[in-house]
Amino acid sequence: MSRKSKLLVHVGGLAQMGQRFVDAWQRAETGCLKAPERHLTFGDLPALLAVLTPKRWELLRALRARGASSVRALAQALGRDYKRVHSDVAALEAAGLIDRDEANLICVAWDAVDASLDLAA
Repeated sequence: MSRKSKLLVHVGGLAQMGQRFVDAWQRAETGCLKAPERHLTFGDLPALLAVLTPKRWELLRALRARGASSVRALAQALGRDYKRVHSDVAALEAAGLIDRDEANLICVAWDAVDASLDLAA
């Protein structure tokens, strides 16, 4: 059975990002890091919520279910205006939540988004 791939999303500052890097480095040196990890950090909760709106979450889920797609095909599948989907794709791509494959189609490279919100950050 294959492992689910995850994007780890965090809200926090540079100190937390640095500590995650050090922890991963140490796990890699000891052989405990079996697969690459992908982390995405937002400075605060409003920044995260500005990027990951309900419509954009719906877009991510649809894109994961459909596989790599053009913006136009995704807009049609979602029954949404092309311009709005294009804008959402641009924001998600800029944030690092979606990628482009070798054919320049948009895609989601993981099965799950695991969010961590540190109240002390």
